Amino acid sequence: MTNFSRGALAASFVAGKAALPAARQFTHEVLTAWAATSILADAERLTGEFVTEVGDVPFEIVWGHQGDAVQIEVRQRADDDRAPAAPAVPVAAWGVTFSGTQRTTWARLGLPHTMSPREDREGGVTETTSRGPGWLGFLADASDLLAGTLDPDMVPALIAQIVVPRLATWCAVYTADNGSGQHDLAYLWHADESRMDALRDLLADAAIPSADDLRPMPISLPDWQSLAFPLVARGRSLGVMCLGRSGRFPDDIAQLAEDLARRAALAMDNARLYAQQADANRALQRSLLPPGVPAVTPGLDYSVVYEPAGETNEVGGDFYDLFATADGTWRFAIGDVCGTGPEAAAVTGLARHTLRLLAREGYDVAAVVSRLNRAILEEGERARFLTLLHGEITRTDEGLELSLISAGHPEALRLRPTGVVEAVVTAQSLLGVFPEAEFEAERVVLAPGDVLLGVTDGVTERRSGTRLLDDEGGLGKLLAECVDLSARAVAERIHRAVLDFASEPSADDLAILVLRAERPEAAAQGVR
Repeated sequence: MTNFSRGALAASFVAGKAALPAARQFTHEVLTAWAATSILADAERLTGEFVTEVGDVPFEIVWGHQGDAVQIEVRQRADDDRAPAAPAVPVAAWGVTFSGTQRTTWARLGLPHTMSPREDREGGVTETTSRGPGWLGFLADASDLLAGTLDPDMVPALIAQIVVPRLATWCAVYTADNGSGQHDLAYLWHADESRMDALRDLLADAAIPSADDLRPMPISLPDWQSLAFPLVARGRSLGVMCLGRSGRFPDDIAQLAEDLARRAALAMDNARLYAQQADANRALQRSLLPPGVPAVTPGLDYSVVYEPAGETNEVGGDFYDLFATADGTWRFAIGDVCGTGPEAAAVTGLARHTLRLLAREGYDVAAVVSRLNRAILEEGERARFLTLLHGEITRTDEGLELSLISAGHPEALRLRPTGVVEAVVTAQSLLGVFPEAEFEAERVVLAPGDVLLGVTDGVTERRSGTRLLDDEGGLGKLLAECVDLSARAVAERIHRAVLDFASEPSADDLAILVLRAERPEAAAQGVR
C-alpha cells in the first residue's frame, strides 16, 4: 500500500444488509467532497465489490487522496489469508495486505486532469493548469478541516488560514450582523503578520460589498488587487470572504476561491445551526434538573451523582430529586426512563414535575406513584417505561423514617454501621405499563449511621466484557466498604468504581443517590 499524501477520510460499518448501501453512500460523499465525480461510478462499483467480499463482520473503509489518484482500503478482522478476486473495475493498482488478524484490501483509481496540458513544439509539457489534481487535494483537505469544527467562532479563522498564502496574500472574513445588513470583521490573516494592523486600518475605511449579490465583487483598495466572495448557504447570507494579492487574480484561482467560499459558507451555516440547537438543548435540559441543592433538615446527610449519556446531553433518561414538602417532611426520587436523549428527557421532566406537584398537594407516596403511572400512560405514543424509587423522609427519635416504593427499580440497599448490607424494599410494577397497577409504600428506618443507596441501571448494568458490575452482589460488596463514610464519600466511592469497572465510556445514563442518617452529635454540630 502507498501512504496517503493528501489526506484521508474513514468510516466504520457494522455487518448487515445496510452495510453495502451505507458504504456506497460514504464513497459518494467522499468523492463529491474531493470534486472527483468523474470517477464516482467506478469508485462506487469498486466499493461494492470489496464490501461484498467482507462477509458478516464489521469493517472500515478508508479513502485516501494522493494528488493524482485516490485509494480505497477496506479493513476487516480475518482468520484466513485468502485473497479476493481481482476488481472488475479498471484500477491503477490493487492488492491485499495482512497485519496480525487484520486484512486490508486496497485499490487505486487514477484521477484525470481537469484540463490537458499545452505542449511545446518538441512535445514537452510547458504549462499545466492550476486546477489540476493537486488542487483537488487542497479542496479535500480544506473541506475536511472546515467540517471538523462545529464552533461558529472557529470557522472564520479556519477559512482565513486555509486561504493564506495558497490563494492570496491576505484574507478577511466578515460575518453578517443579523438584521442590520452590515458586516463585522470576524477574522483577519496576512502572510506577513507585521502588516496586519495596517491592513485592518485600511479595511476599516473600505466599502465591503454585501452578500446579496452572489457574484464575486472587486474591492477598491490601494496597492492590492482584492475580491469579495459572498458566503451564502441554504439561501441565507452569512458574510463575505475578502482576498487580496499584489497582482491580478488568475481566473483559475478566482474560480477555486469561489468554490472554497461555497464550502466555507456551508461549514459556517452548519456550525451556526449546531450552536443554536445545542443552546436550545442546554436551556431545555437545565430546566429539567432540580433547582439547586436544597438545605435539608438536620440529621440527614445526602449526596447525588448524575451523568447523562452522550456528548451534548445534560439531562437524559435518569433523574433524581430531593425537596421539602408542605408539612415539613422531605421527599426524594431517583428514576430511569427507558432510553436516552431528548425523548427520554421529555418523560423525565413530566415525572419530576408531577412528583413535586402531587407531593406538595399532600398526596402520600403510594398515591403519587399511582397518579404518575396514569400520567405517563396518558402520553400515548410518547409514553416511556419508567422505573422509580420514591420515598418520604421524616425525622424521628430513632433516626430517619422512610415511606418507600420501588416501582421496578434496582434494589435500594441499606448499609449498617456494622458493615451489613441488605435490600430494604420489594420491587413493584414499573410505571407506564399497566393502568390498573396498584402501589403500596413500605416503612424503612435508617438508624444513626445507616446509609441508604439508590442507583439506576447505569450503575448495576455497567458492563466489562460479559460481566456486569452487580454480578454476584457486586454493588453490595462495594457499599460494604463504605462504613463510617459521609454520604458524599459513599457516592464518590461508588461512582469511581463504576468508572473503573470498564475502560470504555458508559453508553447509559447514570444516577446515584445516597441518604445517610447522622448521629445525634453530628446533627447537632451540622457536620455533613
